[in-house]
Amino acid sequence: MRAVRFHEHGDESVLAVEEVDRPEPAPDEVLVEVASAGVNPVDTYFREGSYEPYGLPAVPGVDAAGTAVEVGAEVEGVEVGDPVFATGLSSTMPGGYAEFVAVPDDRLAVLPDGADLVAAGAAGVAAVTAWRALVQHANLRPAETVLIHGGSGGVGHVAVQVAAATGAHTIATAAEGYHEEVAALGADAVFDYNRDDLAEAVTAATDGAGVDVVLDHRLDEYLGFDAEVAAPDCRVVGIGENDPAIGFPNSAAARGKDLRLQLMSMFNTPSLADALADVASLWGDDIEVRVAHSYDLGGAAEAQRAVLDDSFLGKLVIEP
Repeated sequence: MRAVRFHEHGDESVLAVEEVDRPEPAPDEVLVEVASAGVNPVDTYFREGSYEPYGLPAVPGVDAAGTAVEVGAEVEGVEVGDPVFATGLSSTMPGGYAEFVAVPDDRLAVLPDGADLVAAGAAGVAAVTAWRALVQHANLRPAETVLIHGGSGGVGHVAVQVAAATGAHTIATAAEGYHEEVAALGADAVFDYNRDDLAEAVTAATDGAGVDVVLDHRLDEYLGFDAEVAAPDCRVVGIGENDPAIGFPNSAAARGKDLRLQLMSMFNTPSLADALADVASLWGDDIEVRVAHSYDLGGAAEAQRAVLDDSFLGKLVIEP
C-alpha cells in the first residue's frame, strides 16, 4: 500500500509517499481502508519533533475515517463494512496518511450509515476537543451563554455546532469573511476578532451579564479578555496558545468573578472511543465537519504547510 512517511524530523520536505506493507490488525484492532485523514497542526508537531511519534520512519495523521475491512477477534461492536472514524493515532502507532491503517478499538467508533467519510476523516481532533471542552469540562447547559474564540477554525466551527445543540446562546469570533457561514452553523452572534470594541460588543450581546463559558484557543492573547467579558463563576476552557507563557494581566478581574480555568489536551481523554461515539450520535443532524480543501498523498507537504499558514473555514483532509 502507499503511505506518507518521514524518516527524520524536519520541515515539510521530509515527507515522502512510499510503498509499505499493509498492516495486519492485532486482536484488539480494526483495519480501516482510509477514505480520508484530517490534517491537524499536531501532525506537524510530530513531524518536526516537538512531539515524539511511535518511532521512525513514521506515518503521520492523528485522524482517519473509512471502512472497516478486517476486525480483530477481541473487538466488539464493529463489523466488516462498517463506516468508522478514529483519532489519537501517530503517538503509539502509524497514522492516517495511508491507504490502510490498523486502529485499536479504544480509539475508534462506528458512524451512521451513509456518513460522509471524507468529512469524518477530519472530525476526530476537532470534534472530540470541542465535545470534551464544552460538555465534559465546562458542563455547558441550555440557556447559558458561551463565547467561542476562532469560530471558523477546525475546533471552533465544530464547537459552535456542539454549543448550539445544547441550546446555549452562542457567541463566536471570526474574520469578517466567515461571519455568515459561522452564523449558519449555529452562532447567535459573530464578531470580528480584530475590532477595537470587541469586549463591549460581546458584553452587549449578553445584555451586560457576561458569558458563562469561554472556549479559548489562544490563551496567551485572550486570557485577560476572557476575564473582562466573563460572568460570575465563568468557566474558561483553554485548548491552546501561540506562546506557552500565559497569564492574567490583571488577576483581580478574574478573582473578582470567581473565574475557573480548565486547561485540557484531547490526548488526555479517558476514552476516545466513547467521545467519538458521542459525536457520532449527533453526526449529520447536529454536527457536520466542513472540508475546506482536499489533497492526495502527494500533497501532504502542502497540506501541512497550509494548516499552519492559510486561512480557511473548517478542516483540511488527505484522501489516499
